[in-house]
Amino acid sequence: MLPVAVEVWRGERVESRHRASLAVVDRDGRIVLAVGDPERPVYPRSAIKPLQAIPLVERGAAGAFGLGPAELALACASHGGEPRHLGTVSAWLERLGLDETALACGPHPPSHGPSAELLVARGECPTRRHNNCSGKHAGMLTLARHLGVCETGYERPDHPVQRAVRAVLDELTDGAVLDPPAIDGCGVPTWPMPLRALALAVARFASPDALPPARAEACRTIAAAMWAEPFMVAGSGRLCTELLRAGGGLVAKTGAEGVYVAALSGSGLGLALKVEDGATRAAEVALLAALERLGWLSGSALAALDGFARPILRNHAGTEVGRILPAPGWPGAAP
Repeated sequence: MLPVAVEVWRGERVESRHRASLAVVDRDGRIVLAVGDPERPVYPRSAIKPLQAIPLVERGAAGAFGLGPAELALACASHGGEPRHLGTVSAWLERLGLDETALACGPHPPSHGPSAELLVARGECPTRRHNNCSGKHAGMLTLARHLGVCETGYERPDHPVQRAVRAVLDELTDGAVLDPPAIDGCGVPTWPMPLRALALAVARFASPDALPPARAEACRTIAAAMWAEPFMVAGSGRLCTELLRAGGGLVAKTGAEGVYVAALSGSGLGLALKVEDGATRAAEVALLAALERLGWLSGSALAALDGFARPILRNHAGTEVGRILPAPGWPGAAP
């Protein structure tokens, strides 16, 4: 059984517990810190969007189509569907001579509450641009256009775009990607891999000096875009955006079902986290405790992120009724 990572307190008692695994790995594959089962395969989901964007830059598509930091950050994003996200996707597709029907991802309401409410107030339906992965899909369409291959079906595992992504993942994980892939929420393949291998890939992404020059430069360009445009990576009130704003060279990205990755640029280390029951509330608390243990966030950044690190539970009258806290024994938890 995996260890308890996060406890949900109501009053003076623990009401719920979340179990998780954590792996911190150096770029040679050595485990520096492990909790739970770092060898258990996980679907990384959206946590690997920065890695999925590597072929877009490495193959020259980003340069050929004049993509700047905003577009590259959006290619890595699980965005909230706020107006700037939508406007950037629309302008990007227009540059390609396409409209949103070219996106293989389906529509869903914005995860950003006020944007969703505005859509309802206007009597409008969500579109594919509102999908939190629409930037990633625009990037994949851009790569297909640059490679001169058919854009239709770019989401299929056998398409040249997805084969290029798979090759990057294989190389960054030393061949640890497993078959067969499943299908992510947005329609593209999500390949399982051991949690340790996911941490290895992130370590190499954030500390890419040992990679081939073109790949190293692609990794640096993508990370720089995420730091330059943190809002585009997630949006208002989102932990990914706030971590990127914290400075100090930290890269972090969430994925569905309780996955998180993080790395400190130049440290040679990468972190991967998976909450067994898929709870985002637990992944955020467990991640921030581990980042504190590793010393990857300054004291001022930790103070600014306290609302994510130890969320207060309130009832519908606004009364504080509990807290969500790292469990004793989890890295970074209070003794």
